Amino acid sequence: MADIEFNVDDTVDITDVQCPVTFVKTKVALEELDDGQILQVHINDGEPIQNVPRSVKEEGHEVLKIQDNGDGTFELFIKKVGD
Repeated sequence: MADIEFNVDDTVDITDVQCPVTFVKTKVALEELDDGQILQVHINDGEPIQNVPRSVKEEGHEVLKIQDNGDGTFELFIKKVGD
């Protein structure tokens, strides 16, 4: 699979918070974007990377890519889909 590049519209680092605040911060950041814009989320391994992508999809947004940084963190790329 080829690396996909995105034009990221905003970024948020949620490595300093615990679930469920991780999803809350992600959701708030998405609310600030317009439809079709892309949010990059810097997120920890474990519960956050398991729960946040699932919750984002349940909200109707599109998870474009999850990139493993190799240091216990990930980059999550989310496309905002209409409210």
